[in-house]
Amino acid sequence: MKALVYYGSGKISWEDKPLPKIEHPADVVVRISKTTLCGTDLAILRGGVPTVQPGRTIGHEATGYITEVGAAVQDLKVGDHVIIPCNTSCGRCEPCRRGLHSSCERGGWLLGNTIDGVQAEYARIPLADSSLFRIPDGVDEEAALMLADIVPTGLEVGVKRAEVGLGDTLVVIGAGPVGLATILAAEFYSPARIIAIDLDDNRLAKALEIGATDIINNKDGKAREKVMALTEGRGADAVIEVIGNPATFQLAQEILAAGGRMANIGIFHKSTELHAETLWTRNITLRMGVVDNSTVPVLLKMVQAGRLDPTSLVSHHFHINEILDAYEIFKNAAEEQAIKVVLSTDAAKKAGSDVSNDNEFIRHIVGRVLASL
Repeated sequence: MKALVYYGSGKISWEDKPLPKIEHPADVVVRISKTTLCGTDLAILRGGVPTVQPGRTIGHEATGYITEVGAAVQDLKVGDHVIIPCNTSCGRCEPCRRGLHSSCERGGWLLGNTIDGVQAEYARIPLADSSLFRIPDGVDEEAALMLADIVPTGLEVGVKRAEVGLGDTLVVIGAGPVGLATILAAEFYSPARIIAIDLDDNRLAKALEIGATDIINNKDGKAREKVMALTEGRGADAVIEVIGNPATFQLAQEILAAGGRMANIGIFHKSTELHAETLWTRNITLRMGVVDNSTVPVLLKMVQAGRLDPTSLVSHHFHINEILDAYEIFKNAAEEQAIKVVLSTDAAKKAGSDVSNDNEFIRHIVGRVLASL
């Protein structure tokens, strides 16, 4: 099979790798149908994620068809069409029982990090029963793909932790894929105003298209003044910071209203300053964390009901064999007006069909049988 392999800072290769196999009884093997690129993948390419070692297949968001199941798998079967979320979880450890699946003692962010990921034609998925989600019949596969990471992240880490509520003024700092997904998710909670801040006019235009009421391009560095003008000097009830930059973290603190709630989605690669000396008298709340994917089932219901269409975030399509070109587009997102890039394998053409008829799948199963003799 083909897979995207990381070889150190700035070095990736689309190359042949052995087909993955069941290593533990709770594993499944999935033939990837669609996958996508993430800002975390770019951080890996910059050498910013030391847990990702050379030789690793990267990628942590995908959809696909199960081709093989381990002996302990009970709830999934060959042929199931599934969402592969960014985190895996056992469902049994103490963090999992508290709903903190991203902190699972046996799982968490493994795919494309400490084990091979999903920017490939096949992938092994551990802890499958408690990690994968079946895609209901009739659900658009690209919509399902957006539920592997960015929409649950925007909802769980952003909107819910910032306690966005009816009539609030919400500011979202960063209108990239996750920031835009946050705006989509925020609309379920009916804030009166959603203000999007970014440096990219194309992404700000998309923010307006999907639900923002106001946009601010901060190229002039005057976002604070503009937010205060829009809120009559009061500031925002809720601020969601999506960039992970000391400057945007500072801005988020400056525009919080008294009693405001702040949620951090952005991933910080160096220390940043929290101004406790001024914030404590304003009774603010600050939360941060990692997506647990616990909202995927309800988000699937919203997609089925026509209340959520995350395909509006998709800007580019590629075949999986064009993945190196896709990375070039994604690395130059502003110039290319890229938001979310979707890569499809040949399996995507077989949506709704019996994947067991596929020649490569047959070779895969035959190979397993022969290896066991």
